[in-house]
Amino acid sequence: MSTVDEIETAVSKLSPEEQVRFRRWFFEFDAEQWDEQIERDVHAGRLDQLAEQALKHLQEGRCKPL
Repeated sequence: MSTVDEIETAVSKLSPEEQVRFRRWFFEFDAEQWDEQIERDVHAGRLDQLAEQALKHLQEGRCKPL
């Protein structure tokens, strides 16, 4: 049995209260992982082209206020 299968089985056995607690924890964990990935991508220059394109569109007046 894989670790993911074991986690799925364990989560399915949680009480409703424990499921709420797990969801909260996982939401925070996932958000942190996402933030760290974005930081790595920024530092590696993977988003430079997108940023340049966005700035060009802004300068050309192709953006509208939110």
